[in-house]
Amino acid sequence: MTDFLKDQMEADFEKTFANSIENTALGSLTGIAKIARTIRTTQEEVQELETKLKARKKDLLKLTDEDLPSAMQEMGLSSFALDDGATVDVKPTYGASILVANRPKAYQWLRDNGYDDIIKNVVACQFGRGEDDRARDFQSFASQQGYPSTQEETIHSGTLKAFVRERVEAGEEFPMELFGAFVGQRAIIKGAK
Repeated sequence: MTDFLKDQMEADFEKTFANSIENTALGSLTGIAKIARTIRTTQEEVQELETKLKARKKDLLKLTDEDLPSAMQEMGLSSFALDDGATVDVKPTYGASILVANRPKAYQWLRDNGYDDIIKNVVACQFGRGEDDRARDFQSFASQQGYPSTQEETIHSGTLKAFVRERVEAGEEFPMELFGAFVGQRAIIKGAK
């Protein structure tokens, strides 16, 4: 959030808060209604600011992940320094998101290739990495004892992202499309303002 936007929101809040106290002190229904209208207006303003912030974040992502890396690549640059001393570097960025429809095949691929330790199983309690057999045993035991249970297998998004990065950086082949994996470039600016 920009300093200007933050300062404006703080000033609006202080003005609104001061007005609210004055009106409530009057103890009148008119004062209470005015506070309610102020709340409604403030909620609308917050929603508008959140919408604008979301759009600006999208704009920023396009600049850092598309525009600047592309322009630098065209000039044959991977880094440079700005006149104020800040440095600009383009670094790889990794991501993945397994579609629900692809989860059984993706999880099976992980098991078949010895990477099943990143799969977590949840059966009424959480089981950690590499504890698939214990989760199934627990679920079976619970069912035999008359406690219906469900099993959910998940991979934490950060763990999946690290898995993709490790495979790509090691030059290992894996079905990227099955994991919704992608490799991109991101411009990172550090240093002076």
